[in-house]
Amino acid sequence: MEVILAEHLGFCYGVKRAIEIARQNASSDGSSSTLGPIIHNPQMVERLKNEGVGTVGSLEEMDDGLIIIRSHGVGPKVYEEAESRGLELVDATCPHVKKAQLSAKLLSEEGYTVVIVGEKNHPEVKSIFEWTAQDAYIIETEAEANALPRIGKLGIVSQTTFSGDRFRSIVSCLLEKSREIKILRTICTATDLRQAAALDLAEKVDVMLVIGGKNSANTTRLAQLCATKCKTYHIETVEELQDDWIKDVNKIGITAGASTPDWIIKEVYKQCQSRA
Repeated sequence: MEVILAEHLGFCYGVKRAIEIARQNASSDGSSSTLGPIIHNPQMVERLKNEGVGTVGSLEEMDDGLIIIRSHGVGPKVYEEAESRGLELVDATCPHVKKAQLSAKLLSEEGYTVVIVGEKNHPEVKSIFEWTAQDAYIIETEAEANALPRIGKLGIVSQTTFSGDRFRSIVSCLLEKSREIKILRTICTATDLRQAAALDLAEKVDVMLVIGGKNSANTTRLAQLCATKCKTYHIETVEELQDDWIKDVNKIGITAGASTPDWIIKEVYKQCQSRA
């Protein structure tokens, strides 16, 4: 049995940067916390907790100390609230997410009706929405695009981890909604690279293992894409790997989401090799 790793997998630049920022601001007295999980990987969040970086659900949980903005970003009101509470703030927002936020803000200020292509309940999309002064449409399907009314000036941005193919398909539906359209493509290149590499590998193997948090949008999307090519399993850790999945299989492919740590990928890879 051959075990093959995708050409592009695991931590992206934005996630690496956020983890480094969190570690640089860890505290032994419990005074440092991220606002929400810094990335969508429970194992990494737990490791950071053990290193002195906690997690809070809201600023109301902190009377003092240091708050770290998660990689998914937040709206402008959070920065204002942190300042009013006297909290020290460190911003670990992914630069690509920050670009999407500011692109949405710019379109709004230029008089465009903003459409955000992405998952409504994803924290990144929520943060982008906040930068439009909560005045934007959020859509994630072609049906939702077709249901939009005619718009005078239409400005389009995207969740950074959204599928490039899906984005193009949805935008094609939006082209009929306005005569003046401005598209600021804010999908991260790391997302494109990981999706393309995963699809390429999935066409060459019998089974794909997609590693990453079950709460990770980009990992879930990798699993969905791979499933169109071959049998695919989405796992968080090596403990979830089942012998039946890889029994009598000639080639196994492995990919991982942008928030999946190297050590988890290595554990799955080694376990697959040991069963070969």
